[in-house]
Amino acid sequence: MSVPSFRDRLRGIRPADLEMPVFDTDAVPADPIGLFLEWVDSAVDAAVSQPNAMTLSTATPGGVPSARTLLLKDVTDDGFWFASLSSAPKGEELAQNPHAALTLYWREQGRQVRVSGSVKPGPRAVSEQDFLARHPLARAQAIAGEQSATLPEGDEAAALVASASELIEADPLFVPADWTAYVLEPTSVEFWQAAGHDQIRLRYARVAEGWRRERLWP
Repeated sequence: MSVPSFRDRLRGIRPADLEMPVFDTDAVPADPIGLFLEWVDSAVDAAVSQPNAMTLSTATPGGVPSARTLLLKDVTDDGFWFASLSSAPKGEELAQNPHAALTLYWREQGRQVRVSGSVKPGPRAVSEQDFLARHPLARAQAIAGEQSATLPEGDEAAALVASASELIEADPLFVPADWTAYVLEPTSVEFWQAAGHDQIRLRYARVAEGWRRERLWP
């Protein structure tokens, strides 16, 4: 008996038999933010695992891409908010090339949202509020070392985190200067819904008068 190849094993994977939400593209809000908030509320009500987790994709000025998963912090009329150190790789890439994309995927509902646009730093007060809302250990780790740098061997990393924790205990309102709340101002927002073996795709594209809605081929 032949052993299936890895490719065959991947092709043999079948999606879970889940009841998908109805996506009536004729009854959506004129603004994508309104529909996004509806989808998030639905995901939360359905106990979707981490509906606020999203992939942030950035690129260097030369077009070399990178992606990572982080948390959506807020959605306002200005756009989609997340936070990071401006000195981190993603912060450096955004400073050189402010165009970025977000992807949210909710497996339990067969839903995906893709957002693209330009990113800019938000007000300093928002950055400070975000940092101070983090767990003390997360704050200490953020200031203990350079994000994405090689972790020191032995006990050095633990000592750096301990020192940062002492700083935070001494000054509970301390916020590093490079902690930044970013907002992605969307120019395109696409909503994707699995429907059995079919797909429903609806894209909002920003135009001079507001938003244009258009159905897309699967």
